[in-house]
Amino acid sequence: MDETAGPPAGRRSLVGKLVRLGFLLVALGFGGWAVARQWDAVVAGFARLTWPALAGSVAAVVAALLGAMLTWRTLLADLGSSLPLRPAAKVFFVGQLGKYIPGAVWPVLAQMEMGRDLGVPRSRSAAAFFLMMPIQLATGLLVTLVTLGWDRYGWLLLFIPLLLVLLEPKVINGLIGYVLRRLKREPLERPLTRRGMLTALAWALAGWACYGVHLYFVAPQGGLLFAVGAFAVSWCLGIMTFVVPAGAGVREIAMVAVLAPQIEGGSAIAVALSSRIVIIVGDLICAGLAGIAARRNPV
Repeated sequence: MDETAGPPAGRRSLVGKLVRLGFLLVALGFGGWAVARQWDAVVAGFARLTWPALAGSVAAVVAALLGAMLTWRTLLADLGSSLPLRPAAKVFFVGQLGKYIPGAVWPVLAQMEMGRDLGVPRSRSAAAFFLMMPIQLATGLLVTLVTLGWDRYGWLLLFIPLLLVLLEPKVINGLIGYVLRRLKREPLERPLTRRGMLTALAWALAGWACYGVHLYFVAPQGGLLFAVGAFAVSWCLGIMTFVVPAGAGVREIAMVAVLAPQIEGGSAIAVALSSRIVIIVGDLICAGLAGIAARRNPV
């Protein structure tokens, strides 16, 4: 008998399923804890909302999250792994629950493992995941400049040249190739194309518009364009804080500061907390629906 042989395939499959189940339970626990620890403030903030406004805000968040998923799916397809919509949604939305666990690596690890079950190489999943950040930052900063005005946020122009360089497919392909060589991994079979990048950028912009609608339902005082820009700049500042789960706290502080000209302090805090909770609810809805849809229509 070969002593060096690995564990049977069935056992590996069972272990993989248990690990993914454990990840999902831990992520859901942290998501619930994020709501519970701010419960009093959440109740106060939601008390101001009408049910139609709350439903509209949640629906807009779900649409925004769908835009993010399509951004990721477009990148993955351009790199060589074209997933059907339902399996792609499951991998993306369930994996994204990992952002509520302290540490920045859980979403990408979850997507890498679930993607592998669908035949997606780990390196390709990781590349698509990490490309999301410069795309969302670049489009978020652009949206901020267009909607909130150059006079107050013109300093953001300092970041645009760097992000434009990082979004050039030739530069991206070179960086990915360098990292994979350093990790002694096989190079990507297909490089990222300009068409794929532009399509991903378009989905990201659609996502920002939906996020703005979500905030507008919660705080309509400044108008829709103001809501789009306020959320975009708050998200960009929050996502730069890798240590904090899902930018918790940083996004809210930034949002309160941006909302200050339109909304007094106490109400702005309630709006920021309400926005956070609506997004958590949206994440849970998307993960749940994607999991159910993929189970009913296995590929």
